[in-house]
Amino acid sequence: MKIIDNVYLFRPDKVENMKDIYHLVIDNGIIQGIHKGCSHKSGDEVIDGQQRTLMPSFTDSHIHLLRYGLMKKELDLRKVTTWDEVKMIVHDEYLEKEMEEHEWVVGRGIIDSQLKDIDHLLTAKDLKELKLDKPMFFLHDDGHECIVNDVALRIIKKDKDIAKYHDRFIEKDEMGNWTGRFKDTAVHFIKFHFREKSEEEIYQAVLAGLPHLLEYGITSVHTDDLNYAGSYDKVWKTYTDLEKQGKLPIRVYLHHYIYHLEDLENFLENDPKRTGDGTEKVRVGAIKIFLDGTQRLHTAAMRKPYQDKPETNGELIYTQHQLNEIVQLADDQNMQVTMHAIGDRTIEQAITALEKVGTAKMRHRIIHAQVLGHDLLERLAKLKPYIEIQPSFIMEEHDRTANWVGNDLEKYCNAWNSVDHLGIPYTSSSDSPIGYLSPMLGIHAAVNRTDLLGQPEGGWIPDEKLTVRQIASAYTETPAYLEFQENFRGKIEIGYAADFILLSENPIEVGSQDIKHIEVMESWVGGERVYKK
Repeated sequence: MKIIDNVYLFRPDKVENMKDIYHLVIDNGIIQGIHKGCSHKSGDEVIDGQQRTLMPSFTDSHIHLLRYGLMKKELDLRKVTTWDEVKMIVHDEYLEKEMEEHEWVVGRGIIDSQLKDIDHLLTAKDLKELKLDKPMFFLHDDGHECIVNDVALRIIKKDKDIAKYHDRFIEKDEMGNWTGRFKDTAVHFIKFHFREKSEEEIYQAVLAGLPHLLEYGITSVHTDDLNYAGSYDKVWKTYTDLEKQGKLPIRVYLHHYIYHLEDLENFLENDPKRTGDGTEKVRVGAIKIFLDGTQRLHTAAMRKPYQDKPETNGELIYTQHQLNEIVQLADDQNMQVTMHAIGDRTIEQAITALEKVGTAKMRHRIIHAQVLGHDLLERLAKLKPYIEIQPSFIMEEHDRTANWVGNDLEKYCNAWNSVDHLGIPYTSSSDSPIGYLSPMLGIHAAVNRTDLLGQPEGGWIPDEKLTVRQIASAYTETPAYLEFQENFRGKIEIGYAADFILLSENPIEVGSQDIKHIEVMESWVGGERVYKK
């Protein structure tokens, strides 16, 4: 038995006196008692909470944990500002004579549109300046675009399926030659088929990422790792091995990315596990599907042409019939579906597919849902799929959104308070390593709708601000429903798992612009402390 003594409580689902001190009684990883005042007991089982604020620990319902861990071991180019700096970093890291035979030069997080010393986007031709006769792969910060060199192009072209199925996402010059730039599903294809990691690399990358989760109070993740692993079995083995070895301090739900209906059929035929099945800490998540691209690349599918690129309204990856088939089969086989859908045309397509199967049984999800409309909100309110939002995205995109969608549609972008008001369930997440991993930064963005400097003043579309309680619930209680664990996790209640964090300050009581400064002092999972600052 343990007693967590001398703490304040912040329970997003309850309004209570924030000045009351409590102590919690925990036994066998379960909360057995919640009592006002300090405990009268003493001894090793009593842990002094030092009047920290105790709240449920966070769930990140949309993350790429393997990719995040890999970034800790590969070139991080997120902060470079010049092409010369990129070349210097690569040359400092890679010496051809010391590289293994099949090793690639890999950089992640590059934003080549912001490089100050060149006036064009990088292509394979530019990568020749690195003077390494090795395949190269540079991934954009948002994960939806990559640049490869001529050596990599020769390898990639050997697989005819990339041109057969992903030709529209392969950039070509005026002569029809591949430039070395790829978008959206073509990027996923390259990662899956040519950037596959060994079991040891996957193991070490996941292990490297775990401490960062605990530092931010994240004790459960829903992660899409298949692109870099090559097989679901390999991902499953990594996480369950870590669990058996006592090295997995969090709870994990593993998504299965698919492209074709046949991918889903193969999984269902060869793996008996379904959503929610697994071990104590590792369980099957959802079938993951990309329905469109991004607004930055003008590949998110819109119902009207882009304001700043009127010759296009984006790309739907599937026909309605193809998507209906995938969703229907998954639902019939008790697999949850989670769909990447950013543009309003894509969200409409996802809604139509879900309306045919319903959402009550499997609690299907729509990821991002960034561009909505009055009609879409009405349909979502009736259907009630779970929307997975990423608040930190608006800190980087708020000043570009109107350029993409136009002023009339801007008010329906990231319309989280409207979603909440209509009773549409939603969770909050990072999409890390694309977005900020810290939930506190996500809470800051949702409550203020500003960047870290407080801009724009008063917040972007302030009517869509969320309260601290609303967004905190989206990080704690609501994700437990997606896990079918709503009677076990996500709350500080008797009978629930003792998954909680201790905060330096109460997010309800600080100024809204100070939320981002709140620190996680301790993280607990199943009644065991797994992190202490």
